[in-house]
Amino acid sequence: MKAAVCRAFGAPLEIEDVALDPPGPGQVEVRMAACAICHSDIAYADGVWGGDPPLVLGHEASGFVNRCGAGVGDLAPETPVLVTLIRHCGDCPACAAQAPTSCAHAWDTPPSPLRDAHGGALAQGMKTGAFAERVVVDASQIVPLPEGMDMAVASLLACGVMTGVGAVVNTAALQPGQTCAVIGAGGVGLNTIQGAAIAGAKAIIAIDIADPRLDVARDFGATHGVRGDGPEHAGTVRQITGGRGVDYVFVTVGAAAVFEAAPDLLAPGGAMVMVGMPPSGVRVSYEPTALAAMNQRLLGSRMGQSVPRRDVPWLLEHVAAGRLRLDPLITGRYPLAQINEAIAETRAGRALRNVIVFED
Repeated sequence: MKAAVCRAFGAPLEIEDVALDPPGPGQVEVRMAACAICHSDIAYADGVWGGDPPLVLGHEASGFVNRCGAGVGDLAPETPVLVTLIRHCGDCPACAAQAPTSCAHAWDTPPSPLRDAHGGALAQGMKTGAFAERVVVDASQIVPLPEGMDMAVASLLACGVMTGVGAVVNTAALQPGQTCAVIGAGGVGLNTIQGAAIAGAKAIIAIDIADPRLDVARDFGATHGVRGDGPEHAGTVRQITGGRGVDYVFVTVGAAAVFEAAPDLLAPGGAMVMVGMPPSGVRVSYEPTALAAMNQRLLGSRMGQSVPRRDVPWLLEHVAAGRLRLDPLITGRYPLAQINEAIAETRAGRALRNVIVFED
């Protein structure tokens, strides 16, 4: 099969013939229909979070079940499915508490099912490796989808939508009438804005350094747009909220300086929700006395603390009702052979989500 292989950090991906092991016990082989390009894929391809190439990236994916390993009895061949990176054991304390993104075995690295044409090992990026015509993943990573759904649109649910909306409804548990600021109006930021609108936020303040992105943010439910590249933006946020600040600030970008400054936007009792991730090793500083005195909190939100088989059907209900817009998030659709062009457009900020579409 064909796959886009990252052989060196910072280099273009190479389209190669690769081998894929058959699914073992508890695993599922999926024929890819679509895989969206997430900024996390670009960060990994650049070596921002470490790892060892060669590897196959791609994790925001959808496709059709090809075959299942022993012990997987609920997925018939040709079932349309979402493929997520949330691999979880189902037995540890976190999984028992319906928190699979905190699974005690989330960072276990079982043998990769991928090899190159010469038999060399290929790492399975983010437990998925979906920039390929087929994947073998753990059954816990699979969520069935409705028949007939546009699979390119469906792929967005696997990461960007789940992460953004989940940060609001799962991590923050934002209540109707509360206020929030969303820093970064890219793909995840726009879904955070949509999640805040679904949750009933009174004010949703989008903060970005590009006016076109702020315009798009308003289309997705932001009540206000504020430029974030000037010293006055914190004052503007307080002016919008009557001098109080926001109940939640969602940081959806990976810039350390933003994480350091974001608590300045909070109201007493407010919380900063850390959605984006800076490069490994980056540190920021806070004054703990100030945070403690104002009863403020810092909340991590990996993948929106989502429970895929619980949350995806709920998200699809909002899509069907028109409250969650997915189609406008797709900027372009590309074949696998043009993946480097799709990545370049995403890297340059000219795309919300570019999607690799696979032909049967």
